[in-house]
Amino acid sequence: MIKIVGIFLSLLLMFGFCIPVMAQSQPIATQELQLGDELANKAFAATNRGDFVAAEDYWTQIIEKFPINAGAWINRGNSRVSQNKLEAALTDYNKAIELAPNLTDPYLNRGTALEGLGKWEDAIADYNYVLALDPNDAMAYNNRGNAKTGLGKWEDAISDYQKATAIAPNFAFARANYALALYETGQTDKAIREMRNIVRKYPKFADMRAALTAAYWVGGQKGEAESNWVAAYGLDTRYKDMDWVTNIRRWPPSMVAALDKFLKLN
Repeated sequence: MIKIVGIFLSLLLMFGFCIPVMAQSQPIATQELQLGDELANKAFAATNRGDFVAAEDYWTQIIEKFPINAGAWINRGNSRVSQNKLEAALTDYNKAIELAPNLTDPYLNRGTALEGLGKWEDAIADYNYVLALDPNDAMAYNNRGNAKTGLGKWEDAISDYQKATAIAPNFAFARANYALALYETGQTDKAIREMRNIVRKYPKFADMRAALTAAYWVGGQKGEAESNWVAAYGLDTRYKDMDWVTNIRRWPPSMVAALDKFLKLN
C-alpha cells in the first residue's frame, strides 16, 4: 500500500517539507504558490476519480515549478505506481529521498514499487528503515508482512500484520491480510472467524466478501458462498479476474485456488 502525501502545496513550500526554506534560490511569489495549490488540488481530484495519467501530468507540472519539493516527487511516484510504471516511480521516490532523507513516506512507497517488481528483500529493507525512524508505523508493518509473503514467510507475515493491527485497530486491510495469511497456514476456522468479524464491521469490504466466498465454497457452504459473492462482485468486479487477484491483490495460493474453484463452477 502506498501513502499519499495529502498536504497543500503552499504549506509544503512554506515549511520546506523537511528541506530548509533557505534552499530556495529565490523567494516564491504568492501567485506561484496559488498556482501550485491549484495544480495539487487538481492532482488529488484526478487521483480520487482514478485518472492517474492526469494526476501524473499535474505533479510533473508542479515538479517543473518547484523541483525541490519532495512531496511532489512522492505523489508523482504514487501516480506512476497506480499505472504500473514501477521503474519510473522508483526514480521519483529516489529523488524524494535525496531531498528529504529522514522522511518516511518515500521509503514506504518505494517499498511498494519494489514489491511490484518482486524485489522482496529490497522492499523489506525499506520498511525496516521506516520502522527504525518510526516504530509505530502500522502501514510499514503491514507492507513488510506483504513483502514477507512474497518470500513465503507466512508466519513472519502474520506477526507483522498483528503488529499493524495492534497499532491501528481500524486498519482494515492489515486485518484482511492477517486473515488471508491465517488461511494459508491452515488455520481455516480462525481465518473465517476473522473474515466474518471484518465483514460485520465493514459490510462493504469487497476483499473479505470475496474471501468468504472462496472459503465457504471449498468448505461446502454453498449458500453462504453465493450470497457473499453477490455482495463482493457488486462492490468490485475485479475479483472475477484471477490474474488481478493473484498478481495485483496478491492473495495467498490456497485462497486463490479456492476462489478459482468457485468461479469455474459458476
